[in-house]
Formats: sequence, C-alpha cells, structure tokens
Amino acid sequence: MRRRLAALVLAAVLAAVPMAAAPSAGADPAPAAPAPAGTGDGPWSAEGAQLVDASGAPVRMTGVNWFGSETETYAPHGLWARNLEAMVAQMAELGFNTIRLPYSNEALDPGAEPSGIDLELNPGLEGLSGLEIIDRVVEEADAHGMRVVLDRHRPAADAQSPLWYTPEVPESEWIEDWTMLAERYAGDPTVIGADLHNEPHSTADGQGACWGCADPERDWRLAAERAGEAVLEANPDWLVIVEGVDCVPGTPAPECGWWGGNLSGVPEHPVRLSEPDKLVYSAHEYATSVADQDWFDDPAFPDNMPGLWDAFFGHIEHDGAAPLLLGEFGTTLQDPRDGVWLGELMSYLGEGPTGTDFTYWSWNPNSGDTGGILQDDWTTVDQDKYAYLEPYLLPPGGGDGGGPPDGAACTVDYRVTDAWDAGFTAEAVLTNDGSTALEDWTLTWTAPEGVRVANGWGARVSQDGGTVTASAPDWARALDPGASSAVGVQATGPSAPAPDDFRIGDTDCAAA
Repeated sequence: MRRRLAALVLAAVLAAVPMAAAPSAGADPAPAAPAPAGTGDGPWSAEGAQLVDASGAPVRMTGVNWFGSETETYAPHGLWARNLEAMVAQMAELGFNTIRLPYSNEALDPGAEPSGIDLELNPGLEGLSGLEIIDRVVEEADAHGMRVVLDRHRPAADAQSPLWYTPEVPESEWIEDWTMLAERYAGDPTVIGADLHNEPHSTADGQGACWGCADPERDWRLAAERAGEAVLEANPDWLVIVEGVDCVPGTPAPECGWWGGNLSGVPEHPVRLSEPDKLVYSAHEYATSVADQDWFDDPAFPDNMPGLWDAFFGHIEHDGAAPLLLGEFGTTLQDPRDGVWLGELMSYLGEGPTGTDFTYWSWNPNSGDTGGILQDDWTTVDQDKYAYLEPYLLPPGGGDGGGPPDGAACTVDYRVTDAWDAGFTAEAVLTNDGSTALEDWTLTWTAPEGVRVANGWGARVSQDGGTVTASAPDWARALDPGASSAVGVQATGPSAPAPDDFRIGDTDCAAA
C-alpha cells in the first residue's frame, strides 16, 4: 500500500489507556470468547491451515504493524515521541502478540544512519545501526512474550516496488539480505518468519509482478520459491510468508484486487517449498479510506464481502492448503461503510487460536491512508478502532498477557545511594514475597516531579513521561519466592521525595 505519511508529531503526551468502548460507527464487532493460547513455545510450523508451536499446540498471530524502518529514518516511527520499551510494552498490554516490522534493504546498509529518535527518551539507541535497532525491537518483543515477523517492505527507502528487485537492488541482494537475517536470528524463536516482499503488483503497462505466468523476471511465485529455499537453508525454523499479487488473469471476476491481496492463482500454481510445513500465504485488504473499490458500492454490500474474500484469499485456509496471514488491513473509520467492513472482516477471520492470523495496519498514527491504533500523541489509544479488534486478540502467551500470578506479593526497598546538585543515583531492591515465581517481571513507579532517569542497571530501565519501567534482565527472567533483585538508576533532578508507588503489574508492592 502506498504510504502517505502525516506530519511527524514531535511532542509526547502521556495519557492513560482507557477501557475499550463500543464502536461509534458501522457494524458492531461480533462478540468473541477469551482464547487460551497466543504465542506458544519455540518455533512455529503449519499443520494444514493451522499454525502450531513446537509442542503442536495451536497458535495464532493477532498483531500489529509498526512501520518506519523502511523509510528514511531507518527506525520505527514514534521514537521521537516515546521510549521504545514503553511502546512495545503497550502493544503487549493491549493484547497484540505479534509485531510485523517493515524494513528496507537500504536500512540494512552499514552506512544507513537512523534518525527521528529522541535520545533522551531512548538513550540505549544512541549510535545503533538500523539493523541493531531491529535487534532492540526483537529483544523487547521477547521480553513481553511477543513474536516478530520481518517484512521486506521496500528495496530502498523512497518507494515500494512492483517487483522484488530493482536496478539498484537486484534479486541477489534481496536473497543475500534475507539469508543474513535468517542466520542472525537463528535459534531465537521470537522472530518467527520472513514476509518475503511487500505487495508485489502489476503496472499500467502490463508489466510488474504476475502469478504463474512462468516468466522468471516477473513470476512472483517462482521468485518466492527461490528466496524461500534460501531462507530455510539458513534457518529451518522460520516461516516463509508469501503475499499474493493484485491481478490474476483468467480467474473469476474481479481479476484484480489490492496490491498483494490476490491469491486466486494458488490452486493452479501453488508455492512449492522443500519444507511445506513452513509455508504461509499472506494477503492485504483495505477499506474505502485507501480506495473506493467497486465492491463497496455494490447494493449487496456488506453481504458480498465474504464471497469476495473467499475468492481472493479465504480459499487458502478453507481448502487446507496452508495457513493464511492477513498481513495488512486498516481504515480511518471516516466513511460509515468502513465500520461495517471492519466488523464483517473480523467476524470472517474468526475467534480463538484457530482463527485466521492477522496483523493490523498500523500501530502508527502517521499513516495517511489509515491512521493508527495510537492517536497523534503516540500514546492514547483510538478506542473506536481498538474495540473492533480487542475481542479477537490473543495476548502474548495467552492468559492475561503476562501479568503477575494470582497471590503475587512484593516488597521494594528504595534508597538514594548518592546525590549531587543536578542529580542522584538510587537503588530499588525488589523482593518476591509471594509463593510463585515472578516470570518476566516488570516493576513500575511514578518518577517525582522534575526527575528524569538517564540510565539504569540490573534491569532494562526506561522512562516514558512520568512512568519508570524496569523489566527483568535476560540473565534473570524469573524471580523465585523469597528472592530479591536490585535495580539501579541514575537520574537528573531532585533526589527527594522518594517514589512510593512501586507495582508489579496491578500488584502494589509494600515499602520495606
């Protein structure tokens, strides 16, 4: 999809995230029962149309796109307004279990210098390359039990391409970069797969991408097989995600749909991989805020939509060919038909871990086509959009999204260890007073007025607005009953008064 980026918002406004409200326009989202599983354990694979984890349990992507690394910033957008760790934590708290992360080949170049980052809010990103910032997103997703799909969105930062290669970025470089990424994240189950190329499509002169035309320079299906085999050779654990095209001549009308959204050629020309249980097909689907397609004006709308979706992509799972990922879909909800469309689409995708996988476009508010889950302050949730999605979200790992166990109890001993005119250092010793280990714990507190945390140790420490967050370090993910963990911070501002509202999730910690 063409991205018309809105003006960048350069001021962060900290706001609480309210409970989801009912949609204000269009069809109400269909109710859905709570689902028991989200991201599971270990690498994923396919059993027919169902994704499963390493134990064979069903899993499902219910995620969101966070774009920016494919643009001239070479980094996810919004880091000028918020801290990366807090952004990912909010995604997980809302119930999104997967991040689809677009990038460009240009962003992987050694000379590509990321920009659009407030280093006071993100001191840990200073001096990192575009690839190393992707590493940080993966690390934070892992800390919250989320999964990541890497999306090769563009060859270069300035524009999408109809084909998977350009004169500047040949097919060889495309495959080499995918091989490098597959090797880089081998053994890390957080990154589950490669979305090989975003929105292959035809061009007005009859060229561009095709499906099953047997032209090695245009047939996207054949190119996906070549790249897919290279990815699996480098990392056999990954899923290979293959999008559709826009037009497939010879199929029932309509022959053309959204870029990347037409998989009607698959029954006659399926993607063939040496490991077929690693294949996932993907489609994109949009509302009138992107383009007012003929089907939105059909007198039968919205009853015509399920049949259209079946023809374009739904047949993939209905026939048991492979799992399907609806990799992009979104709307501004400005047209009343869009609310109807989104409600119908979510119902079509289905509930629970056996429903169709999806990643909503987008987290970012600065998509000119759709807006985002977040409003322009990069913090407040658009409740109208979220209400359509929320009943279908499977939190990371299932359950309540990784909060403290029942009966959790904690104590924090906070003390200032040194102070000077402009700042201080302090230590907060967290003790687990409960009877169950605190897995992947996150300690939060409110910074007193005028205090800004510069760095921390003993945990992954960040500050977003007035909230300080300390997440369990990789080397000590669990805090056993009776055990303690010390978190150190260096901050600017006054050392008194001391914070007094330490929490693990919704559990208040007592003062030592």
